[in-house]
Amino acid sequence: MSTSTTDPLIGRLIDGRYQVRSRIARGGMATVYLATDQRLDRLVAVKIMHGHLADDSQFTARFIQEARSAARLAHSNVVNVFDQGQDADSAYLVMEYLPGITLRELLQEYGALTPQQTIDIVEAILSGLSAAHKAGIVHRDLKPENVLLADDGRIKIGDFGLARAASAATAAGAALLGTIAYLSPELVTRGVADARSDIYAVGIMIFEMLTGEQPFKGEQPMQIAFQHANDSVPAPSTVNPSVPAELDELVLWATARDPEHRPADARALLEQVTETARSLETSISATGPQKTMVFTGPLVPPTTTAETQVIGSLAAPGAAAVAARSATGELARGTQSRRRRGWIAFAIVLLLALVAGGAGWWFGAGPGAQVTITDVRGESPEAAEAALLEQGLTVAAEPQQAYDLEVPAGQVLGTDPPAGESVPRDSEVVLIVSLGAEPNAVPAIAGVPEADARALLEDAGFVVAEEAITQVDGSIPQGSAIGIVTIADDGAETGLAEGADSFRGTPVSLIVSLGPLPDVVGVEPATASSAFEALGLTATVGGDSEFSNDVAEGLVLRAVPAAEGAIRPGAAFTLIVSRGPDLVEVPSVAGFTIRDAVDELEAAGFTVEVDSVIPEDQWGNGLAIVVGTDPEGGADVLRGTLVTVFGVF
Repeated sequence: MSTSTTDPLIGRLIDGRYQVRSRIARGGMATVYLATDQRLDRLVAVKIMHGHLADDSQFTARFIQEARSAARLAHSNVVNVFDQGQDADSAYLVMEYLPGITLRELLQEYGALTPQQTIDIVEAILSGLSAAHKAGIVHRDLKPENVLLADDGRIKIGDFGLARAASAATAAGAALLGTIAYLSPELVTRGVADARSDIYAVGIMIFEMLTGEQPFKGEQPMQIAFQHANDSVPAPSTVNPSVPAELDELVLWATARDPEHRPADARALLEQVTETARSLETSISATGPQKTMVFTGPLVPPTTTAETQVIGSLAAPGAAAVAARSATGELARGTQSRRRRGWIAFAIVLLLALVAGGAGWWFGAGPGAQVTITDVRGESPEAAEAALLEQGLTVAAEPQQAYDLEVPAGQVLGTDPPAGESVPRDSEVVLIVSLGAEPNAVPAIAGVPEADARALLEDAGFVVAEEAITQVDGSIPQGSAIGIVTIADDGAETGLAEGADSFRGTPVSLIVSLGPLPDVVGVEPATASSAFEALGLTATVGGDSEFSNDVAEGLVLRAVPAAEGAIRPGAAFTLIVSRGPDLVEVPSVAGFTIRDAVDELEAAGFTVEVDSVIPEDQWGNGLAIVVGTDPEGGADVLRGTLVTVFGVF
């Protein structure tokens, strides 16, 4: 028992009658509390619907339905419901308090149970369930959590919150009700339940008690539901070899996928459990409050003992003989009855074996067999048809056709129904033959914003990669498309130009512009590096610094890429830094011939202009002498400065 001192309901008086003492358990729809009925001075269990569900009429109706369903059942193996009402915003119902554990807790503690323990518990479950089915009620949520094992030995079914009238066979709608591990195939596939759905759940519980585990497992609830709908429950002995064959048969009968092959209701299964117990020499008629006595025929008087014979003789002459004859006759009739039941049981087992054999043929090799369609993709139509016919399927005379980027024209690209799907033997399968790749052309996307470019490409039938390739491009605005490429398995790219022939379904990557490279001439190297990093590029100072008459010393003169080609994030650049102006001394050329002076100055990096009336063809004449320059010789000026030479004869 778990309690919570912070629960606001603890200590509260419900409806002026039920004093809440502690919390017993909490479920998805309600919380159960231990309370004292102050009017009758007894302990009770009060089930109070969660407050947040009060506005949901469906939950409220289901909650009230539980009280009404359980209240109709007065049986020693069904939890009694005493009262139902509304307190504040929450509905509640009052049940008998049964200190003990649930069957789930028993299984968690002990794992698998013995056959005798299993039969004892199942007999009690079916006795209570028989009363429900007789009253026209289907439980719909049988599971170990709803089977209570009281400390005094009583076994009771509780939680009729999903109960419905058995005659209604109501569909559960889109959301299946009940716990998925115990749902019958018809509840999974059609959402319809009747008494036989409860029988299926009992069969699953028998399997779990005998083996310590459920027959179907999966990571997701839908995986388990799929197994219930499509697979037969295995015999418990496949998991626990010590399980008797009689209990295997019992489980297989109760969990037959077709409801028509299961016991009609709990009473029918209970009778078979009783017979099975006898065949296993397991007594299910022991005295004790936990046992539910089942009388399938008139009681047989006990054999007369010596003591009763003496008392009988004192009562009336010949009474002992009459009593003896009577007892002997009853015993004989009882023996004959047991023999008849033995033959009936043998006939039932034989019939089940025949049915199982017939079902095995029907579903294994007969018309009811299921076939998993083989994968014929890439085969020729003739080879594909032969493979499908070999499976026992039929192939439609006229195939379908469809374009496919991968399968060459004329080969099979698939089937309808698709490969891997299970269908009945002799089902018709349609071959789908490839027409090859469907042609299309690359749309004009250069300069188009990325979102619009994606839409144009997808409308043209291309499969555009979710992540675009970014690239520096001074001619395309930032965020606009440059073009598309296909990428091979080895990473090699092939560009697709506007208007180029291609095929629908071709996977392509969109190249989007990052805009131009940053202009870093004349800025600090650190500032230049940050500007490149903003584009995902790297830029570091390197190489030889250079003189510059325009860029001050220490500032960036230019950025040089480390590799040729497209510039994308990760590309590296080298920053060349300026050494500042290049100052050189003007050579002194006074007394040189004009020709020699010009050659000397040009060799020093100056631009030379001659100011003289002497023809150029006479500059080399020894009589054509330089008398001075401007700037004059010896002056420090920028390399490349214009120097004027003055010459005379």
